[in-house]
Amino acid sequence: MERPIDVDLPHKLGREEARRRIATNMHKLEGHIPGGASHVDSHWSGDRLTLNVRAMGQSVEALIDVDETKVHCRIQLPGMLVLFAGPIESMLKLKGSDLLLEDKRD
Repeated sequence: MERPIDVDLPHKLGREEARRRIATNMHKLEGHIPGGASHVDSHWSGDRLTLNVRAMGQSVEALIDVDETKVHCRIQLPGMLVLFAGPIESMLKLKGSDLLLEDKRD
C-alpha cells in the first residue's frame, strides 16, 4: 500500500530563482535521509523535478513542481514507509524551504 504526501512550500522568489535554488541544493538531499540515501536520480522537465530516491531497500518517488509563489512537493511513500508519513510530512513543512530554497551564493 502506497500513500502520497503533498506539501506546499510558499516563497517570494519567483519561478526561475526558486528553480535555480532547488537545482543548486539537490546535493544536500542525501544528508537529510535517515540511514543515508544509496542513490538519488533526478530529472527536470520544464518546471517539474522528478526524483527517485533509493535507500534502505526502499524506493521513493517524488515530484517537485515550481510555481511563481510556491513549490509543491508530492512524495509517494511505499509500503513500509507509510508508517512514517506523519513525521516525514512534518519535517517537510518545517525544513523543506530551508533544504530546497536556501541560497548560499557568495
